[in-house]
Amino acid sequence: MRKKRFFCPEGQADKIIIYGGQPLQGKIAISGAKNAVLPIIVAALLSKETCLIQDVPRLADVEIICDVLSELGAKIKLDPNGSAHTVEINCRDLHNYEATYDYVKKMRASVLVMGPLLARLGKAKISMPGGCAIGTRPIDLHLKGFEALGVRITMEHGYILAEAPVLKGARIYLDYPSVGATENIMMAASLAQGTTIIENAAEEPEIVDLANFINSMGGKVVGTGTKVIKIEGVESLGATSHTVIPDRIEAGSFLVAGAIAGGDLFLENVIIDHLKPVVAKLREAGVEVTEEDLGLRVRSEGKFQALDLKTLPYPGFPTDMQAQFMSLLAIAQGTSIITETVFENRFMHAEELRRMGADIRIEGRSVVVEGTEKLTGAQVKASDLRAGAALVIAGLVAEGETIVSDIYHLDRGYDNFVTKLHSVGANIIRVKSRDRLRLVSEV
Repeated sequence: MRKKRFFCPEGQADKIIIYGGQPLQGKIAISGAKNAVLPIIVAALLSKETCLIQDVPRLADVEIICDVLSELGAKIKLDPNGSAHTVEINCRDLHNYEATYDYVKKMRASVLVMGPLLARLGKAKISMPGGCAIGTRPIDLHLKGFEALGVRITMEHGYILAEAPVLKGARIYLDYPSVGATENIMMAASLAQGTTIIENAAEEPEIVDLANFINSMGGKVVGTGTKVIKIEGVESLGATSHTVIPDRIEAGSFLVAGAIAGGDLFLENVIIDHLKPVVAKLREAGVEVTEEDLGLRVRSEGKFQALDLKTLPYPGFPTDMQAQFMSLLAIAQGTSIITETVFENRFMHAEELRRMGADIRIEGRSVVVEGTEKLTGAQVKASDLRAGAALVIAGLVAEGETIVSDIYHLDRGYDNFVTKLHSVGANIIRVKSRDRLRLVSEV
């Protein structure tokens, strides 16, 4: 019997078709954060009692991580109260400590089950992780942290085996403020004996949200949002109900969409403090972004100035917004320079934007973008999640028809991206390849 999919539309052959030139007018509600909900779902493994997670976005990655937990023995109810964005998880009877290649190859965040499995079962076996092809992203910092907690690590045949009858608190310094390593170590330390201190920790809001979830179960985590996190291990964690924070990258993507397409777009369910670097750069480019009681408003006439930006760990400019800004700067007045310091292979969308008429030159870890008067529609391919968003955003202002393929990447991280854009006036539709000729005539 074919498994029912709750969170993501199926079909890797789907395409998005956009006819540019329509300003965006109206309101968009931002969904729960992808990068917060995945570790929170995984952290439910730490408890033997029921956890209710709300504002869960409908994403392929959520579907995958739920599948991983189910394989480990978790009982998961999607939408148990009739809510479209609620997940109930009970991990009392874990019977497996192995996350297999079939799941982990699809999504890098699956490696986060290591920390909770070590805390609950004293053992974890994980296939080497996959995900978007945007860089090497080694997990050595995760393993270094585990070893400090007393874990023995062995690697063979593409798997990592981690074993520790008892986890003991330790002082851990991260050579780089890795988000995943910070989260994984934090979860393991929550049930360790004694106190763990993570120095040079990542400061992202999603880590704060994870700590809030752990603390709501009875954990003792303090200092998140700073470079030093302190975790006092407890004997057990209990039941909880938690609402996921809004997705700052989804919000940033729609801010850029509103800027490039022009019009008057209002975003509700946002935490403005999480968007400061994005808003600052939009304002520097001449885009009007105003803070209101219930969210953010972006007004634009589709004209803006070139600027320079460099991606950095939070609270710097997010690497997950680099591709979207490249689309914006492709039609800015003047020359822009984008420097990518987080991932070494995150310019694959540049070639696709050139197919649309962008003047882009890659120079090592930087890109020089010469603003042009217009982009033109073309057939382009999404190489990863944020690249897909960038190409759709470029299509909003391009002349003629833009067709974006390989959009299964978008399903990994955006909840109803096409539907939300269509609701505010974008001339956009999602089609299956075989339906293209029939449906385009109806746009």
